[in-house]
This record gives sequence, structure tokens and C-alpha cells, in this order.
Amino acid sequence: MVSSTEYGSHTWELLLTVDHQHEGVEKEHLLQVTGDLHVGGLMLKLVEQMKIAQDWSDYAFWWEQKKCWLLKTHWTLDKCGVQADAKLIFTTQHKMLRLRLPNMKTVRLKVSFSSMVFKAVSDICKMLNIRRSEELSLLRQSEGTLKKKKKKDKNSKEPATEDILNLCNSPVSSGLPANPGLYSKTMTPVYDPVSGSPASSTITWFSEGSSSEQNCSILALSHPTCSPEMLAEMYQPRTLADKAKLNAGWLDSSRSLMEQGVQEEDQLLLRFKYYTFFDLNPKYDAVRINQIYEQARWAILLEEIDCTEEEMLIFAALQAYHVSKLSLSSETQDSTCESEVDEVEAALSNLEVTLEGGNKSNILEDITDIPKLADNLKLVRPKKLALKAIKTYWFVFRDTSISYFKNKETAQGEPIEKLNLKGCEVVPDVNVAAKKFGIKLLIPVADGMNEVYLRCDNEDQYARWMAACVLASKGRTMADSSYQPEVQKILSFLQMKNWTMCSQAASEPENVDLKPECFVSPRYTKKFKSKQLTARILEAHQNVSQMSLVEAKLRFIQAWQSLPEFGLSYYIVRFKGSKKDDVLGVSYNRLIRIDMATGDPITTWRFSNMKQWNVNWEIRQVAIEFDQNVSIAFTCLSADCKIIHEYIGGYIFLSTRSKDHNETLDEELFHKLTGGQE
Repeated sequence: MVSSTEYGSHTWELLLTVDHQHEGVEKEHLLQVTGDLHVGGLMLKLVEQMKIAQDWSDYAFWWEQKKCWLLKTHWTLDKCGVQADAKLIFTTQHKMLRLRLPNMKTVRLKVSFSSMVFKAVSDICKMLNIRRSEELSLLRQSEGTLKKKKKKDKNSKEPATEDILNLCNSPVSSGLPANPGLYSKTMTPVYDPVSGSPASSTITWFSEGSSSEQNCSILALSHPTCSPEMLAEMYQPRTLADKAKLNAGWLDSSRSLMEQGVQEEDQLLLRFKYYTFFDLNPKYDAVRINQIYEQARWAILLEEIDCTEEEMLIFAALQAYHVSKLSLSSETQDSTCESEVDEVEAALSNLEVTLEGGNKSNILEDITDIPKLADNLKLVRPKKLALKAIKTYWFVFRDTSISYFKNKETAQGEPIEKLNLKGCEVVPDVNVAAKKFGIKLLIPVADGMNEVYLRCDNEDQYARWMAACVLASKGRTMADSSYQPEVQKILSFLQMKNWTMCSQAASEPENVDLKPECFVSPRYTKKFKSKQLTARILEAHQNVSQMSLVEAKLRFIQAWQSLPEFGLSYYIVRFKGSKKDDVLGVSYNRLIRIDMATGDPITTWRFSNMKQWNVNWEIRQVAIEFDQNVSIAFTCLSADCKIIHEYIGGYIFLSTRSKDHNETLDEELFHKLTGGQE
């Protein structure tokens, strides 16, 4: 018999590469290992052989061929599937990454390349003092959106180092645990002495001294200095297909950065992915509100979302206001006076500016009474050959339906028609200057969408009916506590549009140091002369000049939310059984099938009616089943189908949030709804 030592042992050679910065020290090491050696033992064996005294706690093995981390240190090599041909790299889990924020500033910070992106974004937001990290994600700029830049300037280089805010010394960036009290509701806010904005955690997280104040100001304050030349160099989508390119590069939240090919010092975009901004609170959300405002501002300037000329001037006036406000360096916000306000009192006052709701003091008032609206409105029905039939009827709005009659006297009988608005699309058709207050309803029917236009006589009537239509489309009635706040929000937006000519501002626009090209999209720069734009922006400015800085940003965000296309992320898809491509719009509460050629919505499906959804990973097809035996299936052509799957699951996850949960996230539920692999 032959002994085991003569025949050969069970050990085998494994080549390991160490990613370290020590000069003159070998990076490759050959170790004798066995299959029952666990990963932690392999680390120990490697470190002992290197004989380099340093902290190795952030190091882990990266398996190059399989693109995965070996993070379960108690697993054996056999269980991991590691054999002699495996290329294992012993490297740091936290690496430097460049992030371009919504305000177009680039920050450089250490991020975990081994954690799932969902967790990595959470850590990033702690560094930047942004609450509700689940609303954000990381976006890789797609090649299609970079082509224009390259054509404009082939010699363009990376941004200069002085333009990059370096945050690599913050605690989370170094892999240390975050302060658990960072997002506490009961913490006492500390205001930044320069900007007057809440900066309780940001200043303490950055280094001490004046530089910390500067860093905080960059993140919490807006510095709109874009020029027409700068806008011209940036990608501007012209069609729905172009808009689809903007959403193609979202990273998978259930996988790590390294697994998705992101390398150290790469640049990614940090953006608000989900357009449900929960519990916006000016007292703690200075950075968050500013970054949402900036994302909205750039979306409007680059025409990623359509708006009317009237609306563009409102947005321009709010931006111009920021410039004039920021030019007064000695002026601080009104919010500095609030530092002594009691926490409970502050929480109550913040309800008025929180975008998610309003005053709920009348919830129990008249709960047995079913609210209804009844009024004379004009009904406009589009006909062939571009002719429209306009006629006045007596309309009654009850529950989630509109009925109309020939006149008020016949309202007790059968209506001419009853329109169920649940699941419909509600589009404002307003021109305040021309006294036009219209509501466009796209009501789902068996073969598509039925178009109905309603015309109101004045602002008050429009606000009441528009608010009722918006709630009904979501399956809610006027008895809902959000009805009155919705009416007030619409009236507030109309009031901003309803400016009157200011003789002084209009007669002396040349005396105002205002560059209108910086505040409107290129389309309007071409349409009007500079003096004309300045005068019109100053007209609109009269209605917003008395707002505080934070209020102006919140009004800008609210106006953005009021646009018909707000919150829609577009993808090019091919529906099962269809011979042509369509555009799928994904919103916080619905999916919309849109004709790619005309841009008209074809069908709407509400998440509230969805029973289940899944992905056939072999053919990359998303299948969704709704109530009433309605089912759809489609393949995504402009992006990976996982992105749409994650969008749907993400929005459903966000709808489960509550202020009562102490702001802790159920990460397991998020991955269960969005992962798709389990």
C-alpha cells in the first residue's frame, strides 16, 4: 500500500492578489490551502505571510471571475466553490467614488463597494445629511446622453479638483458607524450661521472650522450660475425616446457597486429616483429640499419635463428670486427665529408646508355627510376635422363619479352620462391671463382612453373641481382629509400665475441685473428677446417676492409636482402581442402606455388594482396581473427589465411608509419587493 504522504496530500495551491499601497512588497502570494479552510482562516493565513503591520479590517476577498464578494467568512472554500483556478483579490471594501449631486456639484467620498446599493445610498445620505434615503439611488449616465457633450467638445477633461467637494474624512465615509441620533425628530436644530439653514449634523460631520460651513452651504444652498452655453452642452431630450435614455442607467439596488462594474474613482449620479417626497420638513431637510429643488430646476431647464410658457415664467421668477436673495450675504433666513420654538408646536406648524398632506383637524367633521359638487360647467367634446362641440350642462360630482344633466331642474332624473373617474388621467388646461380654466380627463375604456374636457368659469370653481377630479382618479372622495389642502394648493399655484404688470419693473428692466437666459429653457430663449424675458420674469416675480427662501423652494417643488408629466419615468417597451414599440410611463401610483409617435396615453393601470407582478428572467419579460382579469406582459427595449421591476416594487414599498415607524426602514421588505430573484 502507498501512504497518503507519498500519494499526495489534500492541499492545493491558490494564488491571491493583495491590493495594497506598500512599495517594494509583493502583491501576489501563493498559499497552500485545503477545501475545508474557511474564508476567515484564508485571510489570517494571507496576512501572516505578508507580515505587514496595518489595519486589515476593511479588506475582503473579491472573486474576479464570478464578480462577487466572499463576505461570509465562516464559509469554507468548498462551500464557496473556490478552486485552484480562482482569481481572488484581497482588497478594501470602501473605495473612493465621485458623485454628481442634483445641484450639479461633484462630491468625492468613500463608499462601500461590497454593500448592496440600497445600503450604500443610505450611508451616502447620512454623510450628506439627507433624510429618506430610500427615495434616492445611483444612476450611471448612459452613452446616449453623453454623445452630445463629446461632439461639442472633444477635448473636454474631467472637472478640476477644486470643483470637487472632498468628503472622504467623514465618519461613515471611513467605514465607522453613523451617529444614531442624526435623524431624530426630537433633536434641537442648529442653524448654519452663513445661510441660516438647519445644519445640525452636517457641520459636526464635516471637519471643524470655516470649511465646514462652506461645505454645508454648498449642499444646502442653491447657486444658479448656468449659462446658455452650459445648457447647450448638456443633453436635452427632444422626444419620448430621448427621455427614455435618461432612465436606462439606474443601478440594481440588490447588488453591490463592484458587482455592477463600478470602479474606484468612477463618477455616478445621485438622483431622486422615486417621486414621493415623504415628510418634507424645512427644520431638518435643508439639504434634501435644496437637492429636490435643484433636480426640478434642471429638469425644467433641460426640458426633461414639458411646461407652458406661463409656468416657465413662474419657475424663472422663483429662480431669479434666489439669486437676489443670495446676493445679500448678510441676510439670513426667517427660520433662524424659530430655534426657540417648542418641538410639538413646530411639528404642528410644519404640517402646513409638508407636501404629503395638510391640516387634518376636520377629519371627523360630518362623516355621515357625503360631500358633493354641483354647478354649471361647459363640456367640450373633441370631434373629427378638429371641430369642438361646447355646451353648458349641470354637473354633479359625487363620490368618484361625475354625472351631467341638461339643466338643474332635471338633476333628479337620469343623467345624460355618468363618468367614473377612478383610474383616469387628469390634466390641467389653464391659461390664467386668458381666463381659461380647463380640466382634461382621459377616462379608461375598453379600447383605450375617452377624452372629456371640462371648462370652469373662474379660479375658485376650477380649484374645487380639479381637486375633486385628482382625488377621484386615485379612488378617493371629497370626504378625504386631503381635499381642502389640494384646493388650497391649486389656488396658490393659480395665484402665482395671476400676476399684474408692475409699471416700475416693466419700464426699467435694464436697471435690473438679471440674465433671463439662465432661468428659462433654450426654447424660450430663442422665442423672446432678452429684454422681453426680463420684463415678463419681473412681472411674475411680484407674486413670489415676499416668500422666505425655503418657502420659495417648496413652492417651486409644488409647482413642479403640479405639471401633468411630473413623476413619470419613461421606457421603450414591446407589449406582448403588439407589432410596434410603445413607451411605458412609470409613476408613483400607475403605469401608462403611451403612443411613441403622438405622445398620447393609450391605457392606464393603477397599482391599487394590481394583484401580482413577476419577471420571466429567461425571456426578460415583465408580467402584471390586475383586477377584473386584466393582465399585461412586455419586454423592455431601452433598459434592463429589472429596472422597471424594481421601480414598481419600490413605489409599492414607499407607499407603506409611516411617520409612526420612527423612520426605520424595513430593508428586507424592500429587497423582497424589488429583488425579483427570490
